[in-house]
Amino acid sequence: MNNGQTEYDYLVVGAGLYGATFAYFAKQAGKKCLVIDRRDHIGGNTYCKDVNGINVHQYGAHIFHTNDKKIWDFVNGFATFNRYTNSPIAVSKGKIYNLPFNMNTFYQLWGISDPALVKEKLDKQIESLNIGMPNNLEEQALKLVGPDVYYTLIKEYTEKQWGRKATELPAFIIKRLPVRFTFDNNYFSDKYQGIPMGGYNVLSSGLLKDIEVRLNVDFFEHKDELMSKAKTLVYTGQLDRFYDYRFGTLEYRSLKFEHKHLPIENFQGNAVVNYNDADVPYTRIIEHKHFEFGTQDHTVITYEYPEEWSIGKESYYPINDEANTKRYAQYAALAEQEKNTIFGGRLAEYRYYDMHQVIASAMVQSSKTFSL
Repeated sequence: MNNGQTEYDYLVVGAGLYGATFAYFAKQAGKKCLVIDRRDHIGGNTYCKDVNGINVHQYGAHIFHTNDKKIWDFVNGFATFNRYTNSPIAVSKGKIYNLPFNMNTFYQLWGISDPALVKEKLDKQIESLNIGMPNNLEEQALKLVGPDVYYTLIKEYTEKQWGRKATELPAFIIKRLPVRFTFDNNYFSDKYQGIPMGGYNVLSSGLLKDIEVRLNVDFFEHKDELMSKAKTLVYTGQLDRFYDYRFGTLEYRSLKFEHKHLPIENFQGNAVVNYNDADVPYTRIIEHKHFEFGTQDHTVITYEYPEEWSIGKESYYPINDEANTKRYAQYAALAEQEKNTIFGGRLAEYRYYDMHQVIASAMVQSSKTFSL
């Protein structure tokens, strides 16, 4: 970075939640930021498009949830959150099941409504498998929930989502699976949950208020010029791209979204419906109006298709297997040696972040940087 006369204190690459949160605290500390993004909008993957009054989550469903009151109070300072509770359903072989796995699910599977009998049945199924240390995702899932739940609600969906056999995926991808012996369809157990009223753009705009933002700007196409403008770089993009893939690419799973505007009031009666079967090409359908309890006379749905990732496609889910973890460690070692450069966020840290986690990470970095 340029240590001489500069126009900005910080150049923030990426107007997603990490970059926007860091820029907000930089402004609070009296620093001048320039935020850039290669897309034509702020907010990163939380961006919502207004389609005749319906806030469409352009990059998949985003439901804010956290147990951290500090984070909850922080985001509520920019937007008012509604009471939305995530209660997805899954379609498997033509039947509907509630998620996460709870007494509704078990009744749908077995017709059993007694929690003690359900637990006994699960325990017997798991014990009969005699799985010691799981060697892959399939064994891990079977050990956690048994074969009936696994083969009905996990195996085909997981293999479709990751594009790999469950026996080829590492066990740690499914460290735990929520199993409830109550009739509770709330997917998250966090104390705070909701959707910003008016969509996530309200939150992003609030974070970036009075901060200079330039859109449709590719950092790598104008790297030298941009870096000369600021004392410090805050980089939230792909770490391997920053180093021109010196050690090879870090792998991701990508997604494709197909949005449809329909002249009907209600398509599926729920915001999120998963489709487990392998012969169905999409993993879920999202009906956006239900995130905000919409009463419009029309609706917008989104089909979500998993895709194999390659350079140039959007990077959504890091594949944190052994090979990629080793490769990331090489890049992280280079990043640690950088002066006047901060790396943060889902892509730069090559890890899956929920929204509250990426905001928390940016807050921690801001606290270190600005002694907040």
